[in-house]
Amino acid sequence: MSRFTASLAAMATCLLAQTASAAPAAQSDFRARKPEQEVIYFVLPDRFENGDRSNDKGGLKGDRFSTGFDPADKAFYHGGDLKGLMQRLDYIQRLGATAIWVGPIFKNKPVQGPEGNKSAGYHGYWITDFTQVDPHFGTNADFKALVDAAHARGMKVYMDIIANHTADVIQYREGKEGNYAYRSKADYPYSTHGDASGKAINPGFAGDDVATPRNWAKLTDPSFAYTPFVPKAEKNVKVPAWLNDPIYYHNRGDTNWKGESSQYGDFVGLDDLATENPRVVEGMIAIYGDWIDRFGIDGFRIDTARHVNPEFWRAFVPAMLSRARQKGIPNFHIFGEVATGEYDPALLASWTRNAGLPAVLDFAFMHAVIAAVDGKAGTQELARLGEDDALYQGGAQAALQLPTFLGNHDAGRFTYFIRKANPGIAPEDLLARVELGHAMLLTLRGVPTIYYGDEQGFGGEGGDQLSRQDMFPSRTAIYNADSLVGTDDTSAASNFDESHPLYRFIAKLAALRVKTPALTSGTTRLRATSEGPGLFAVSRFDPDTGKEVLLAFNTSAEPISAQVSVETGSLKFKTLAGAGCPSMATAPGSAAVSLPPLGFAVCAADD
Repeated sequence: MSRFTASLAAMATCLLAQTASAAPAAQSDFRARKPEQEVIYFVLPDRFENGDRSNDKGGLKGDRFSTGFDPADKAFYHGGDLKGLMQRLDYIQRLGATAIWVGPIFKNKPVQGPEGNKSAGYHGYWITDFTQVDPHFGTNADFKALVDAAHARGMKVYMDIIANHTADVIQYREGKEGNYAYRSKADYPYSTHGDASGKAINPGFAGDDVATPRNWAKLTDPSFAYTPFVPKAEKNVKVPAWLNDPIYYHNRGDTNWKGESSQYGDFVGLDDLATENPRVVEGMIAIYGDWIDRFGIDGFRIDTARHVNPEFWRAFVPAMLSRARQKGIPNFHIFGEVATGEYDPALLASWTRNAGLPAVLDFAFMHAVIAAVDGKAGTQELARLGEDDALYQGGAQAALQLPTFLGNHDAGRFTYFIRKANPGIAPEDLLARVELGHAMLLTLRGVPTIYYGDEQGFGGEGGDQLSRQDMFPSRTAIYNADSLVGTDDTSAASNFDESHPLYRFIAKLAALRVKTPALTSGTTRLRATSEGPGLFAVSRFDPDTGKEVLLAFNTSAEPISAQVSVETGSLKFKTLAGAGCPSMATAPGSAAVSLPPLGFAVCAADD
């Protein structure tokens, strides 16, 4: 047990009981909560809990390349499903989560990829049927039961959706399977004058920037940069049926992640939808509006949002918000994935301005916290967040709705990043740094998003498949070989331990956040930053009373005592969490904090 969690153990039972007992009061008014008032728990159903072993193979027969099921392989289905997720709602709610972001549940192509490198659609991002739950996860009725059960507890449910692409079904006559280099609009233009080789592409078509039905109707007999075809066995595999026609795709080959190919190219073969086409816009609005109508869900996380043209989102987002309001959902939370490998709030913010996305996943926050907590840098990027929030459409107020996170299913887990920066780090030091990162996540601005398993000390060996461990007893050797933080258990055991130090730590701060308006909706003022490991402090203010909550973090391995600016009216303080708060201001406008190594303090001004 770490230096921080020792003080939590005695109160853990009481805190968890308070969290559970608060649920009935929230049931009647959960729709009224604004996005910034949530604590999100992100889960991949296949890796969470197996509630129904009869659907492990999705009703398919044959070997793993037919069914997609192989729990010993990190790239295949492991058996988790919606019934299992519903069985663990108590666990999720006692952690302090108020909303569940469920990874894509739509019916997927079970297995795809070239020979020798095949994998399964356990993650949910290879959709063939946009109207049905994948049989590996259950049925539409199972999803309805999950949403209803969550709502009965006052919890929200967010769906993970995709409009950029479908499963890899369309093939090309040219080239070699798995090796279709991107063919640009410069080399293969939309023109009656022909391409570089003199061949006309889509004669009469004025280009995909002319978003009129009349223009797109000229693609009744199109030609493309590649010649697309659908294998006979998959001729009608996509639902709705219009998705089976190659006319609704770009068909330019694989993206190289640069320039125009980022929006026009296929993701490693995934069929890239022509989201400029009015029929595609209309179709996607119909698909996802229907999920709102049928299930009353509370929000969308949008996968690969930056790889879709902004005009699409400017049509799609208002339509979804309108559909939600008609369903009686006034605070429908929409946030897009604009992935970036570095601190780049300008890129993130551009998609709220140019595309009209209400919010985006805050990759800048992730990079800033990792840089601050791994012990290798200072807290300058964390300090910049407040200034850079002005870049978002709506400014600092809109930035409150940005889902913040420490790691995820693509980039890797927070523990992995801390280990990577500190080879051979001692277990107690690692736990202290992981706790410090979660203290920042749960008290700073934004909507804290917990990646499933982080509360059980999962680490892993990197991004993508190596960060998608099983919560139920795993049969995957590479997962089971990893040492977990804060426990001697491994992923070979069931990992729903509510006595785990990280579970208790997160539960305490989540409960504090929910009942402290300054931590959900308050403005932020920078108080202290450091060029190297050291002090970072901000104040947040109750939006109704204006009372100050001082947040101080020590990112160094040495204790820190320092004077910190506060409001002149903040003369007395009480400790809400952590250790090192002053009891009195040293003088009007200044207070002394004394933080232990890798410590933090949440200090409320008490007038």
